[in-house]
Amino acid sequence: MKKLSSILFLTLLLVSFLSEYNKAQENKKLAQTGFQFLSVISDARGAAMAEAMTSLQVGSSALFFNPAGMADMTTSFDVSGSINKWIADINHTAFSIAINPFNGDYGVFGFSAQLVDYGDFYGTVVNRASPQGYDDTGIFSLNALAIGVGYAKKISDRFSIGGQIKWIQQDLGESFIPVNIRVNPTNEDIRIADTATTSNKLSPLVFDFGTQFRTGIKSLVFGMSVRNFSKEVEYVDEGIQAPMVFTLGISMDVMDLLEKLPFNQSLLVSMDASHYRDHPEQIKIGLDYKIMDMFAIRGGYVSSNDQNDFTYGIGVAKYGFSFDYSYTPFGVFNSVQRFTFRFTL
Repeated sequence: MKKLSSILFLTLLLVSFLSEYNKAQENKKLAQTGFQFLSVISDARGAAMAEAMTSLQVGSSALFFNPAGMADMTTSFDVSGSINKWIADINHTAFSIAINPFNGDYGVFGFSAQLVDYGDFYGTVVNRASPQGYDDTGIFSLNALAIGVGYAKKISDRFSIGGQIKWIQQDLGESFIPVNIRVNPTNEDIRIADTATTSNKLSPLVFDFGTQFRTGIKSLVFGMSVRNFSKEVEYVDEGIQAPMVFTLGISMDVMDLLEKLPFNQSLLVSMDASHYRDHPEQIKIGLDYKIMDMFAIRGGYVSSNDQNDFTYGIGVAKYGFSFDYSYTPFGVFNSVQRFTFRFTL
């Protein structure tokens, strides 16, 4: 218990330090990226642990964090579905499936999908000749989709690799661009113009890959991942790239340090350090305390975040079924709640 108390104390001390660091670190914009829905995690367990999942083995959900995390599957089949009530009434849903044929001899194959519904919007176009200064173009909807195919393989009993290729599509509606601008013959103070319609729909390919290394020291694992790597694409004349992030992670069940436990329990501590293309680095810390392999209480902390630095969650698992829930206070946006259902066979 002294060892466990020391570990918990050091973890709380680190969280306190990062909290002060977060206040001092300005969360400023560094570059421009698009397809930001790829940065949103809908998996409830991952969200509850502040997304510190790079070094964890989480079945098909690893496709959203580090594809190498599928390689350690001991079951034949794993499927998960997540519902994310995101900010501004945006609905973000995710689905993943992993198949482990021949007990992993030929690796683990996975499939993932993310669907985003941004809701309905009222469209307008500038028209200075009209009384209100614009014309109504009607109601339009915006959406985004990502479909991925992944693969993971254990190279040895300690080292695993994984990758995923994703086809993504983001539809931001149509733009009405003025052309042939000229003077109104009846009123020289008003300019009139014809309009050209431009579609704002892009469908690039995005790549994820990663590794995991088991040190052989208890349950200590290191992980590395690169997510959302893509070429530059253009919306009209503006070039953008996907929100690429490079992450290093480490995790361990600290209960392994204790010789005897009064009952079956685990305390998983995970930490990620992420480098982003478009904003400063972040440190993420996640805790997962599980009792009898059935009930879980989770928490996490993210540094350098303006609105959602602390995260919370719970989980229940039995007979191959599991349910996870996460709650994230989100500042001016109130809160974000996520739900994940999983079945393993």
